[in-house]
Amino acid sequence: MASRSNRPRITIYTDGGADPNPGPGGWGAVLIDDVSGRTKELSGGEPQTTNNRMELTAAIRALEALKTPCRVALYTDSQYLRRGITRWLPGWIRRGWQRKGGQLKNVDLWQALAELVARHEIEWHWVKGHSGQRHNERADALASAAIRDRRQGETAAAAAPQVEIFLAVSGRGRRGAWAAVIRDRDGERILAEVEEPTTVPRLEIIAASRALESLPPTAGAVAIYTASDYLRRGATRWLAGWRRGGWRTRGGDPVKNRDAWERLAAALRDRHVHWPEIGGDKPEPLRRAERAAREQLAPDGAGTPRSRTRGGQSRRATEEEAPSRASSTRPLVSSSPKT
Repeated sequence: MASRSNRPRITIYTDGGADPNPGPGGWGAVLIDDVSGRTKELSGGEPQTTNNRMELTAAIRALEALKTPCRVALYTDSQYLRRGITRWLPGWIRRGWQRKGGQLKNVDLWQALAELVARHEIEWHWVKGHSGQRHNERADALASAAIRDRRQGETAAAAAPQVEIFLAVSGRGRRGAWAAVIRDRDGERILAEVEEPTTVPRLEIIAASRALESLPPTAGAVAIYTASDYLRRGATRWLAGWRRGGWRTRGGDPVKNRDAWERLAAALRDRHVHWPEIGGDKPEPLRRAERAAREQLAPDGAGTPRSRTRGGQSRRATEEEAPSRASSTRPLVSSSPKT
């Protein structure tokens, strides 16, 4: 490892925001090699986030892009980011990632940033936003473009998705299976796996994550169809709040199945995903997903017991109920399929 004095010198400008706040968000970063003058630009966005989360994310992604420990001059127009790192971070760590007044928001991002800060030698600078500093203005433009792209992508996903995913689960006892029918321009395919031990809520989250992870980065807008209100509402309403609140519910309880939700959050990142509600008759691909999930648990000559499907019935939940259901250690509940 190079000595501190011999480390590459990099200048970084970051910006981020959400419009509205909270709402669709974007971040941007400009990285400049101080010796060669070579510049690299990064940007991205999320469907539901806040100004502060995007400011933090911009710094994290920029520092993650550095392949070796560097001497960094990082410029941000966010006092929240600069003061958090230079003033408040040591106290949060001493108190076990808590503020003096209690819960620390965005703790997941602060922890990720703290790890990166320890790797590099960083000087933090504040620059007034929209003051004409060209690299700061460029970072702002990248973030704004990411917000527009996210908003347009959500609209496109709702209007004309390039990929459709239909999810279903089935189970008996603590053994279960999920299946996904995936339709895109190349045709249709089915993914299915068995999980043990598991619960219905966990299976539903896993199914969505695995299906999204199977798509190439260029897949385009995605529509996910599920009979689970819990999964749909968790992904579209509660997930962003859980992350901001340090993976705790509004009541202060830890979010259950956090690892599964974190994996889903990562799979959703930088994708345009729409979660249509299913009204009336279930789509035929959803019925095929239900059959595929059941078949995963059917006798296969190895004594595997047959399990009946949950029938794709919509599972109602409120945010307060969701975390406790997601963490339940009760066996999977199965019922006879509707006829």
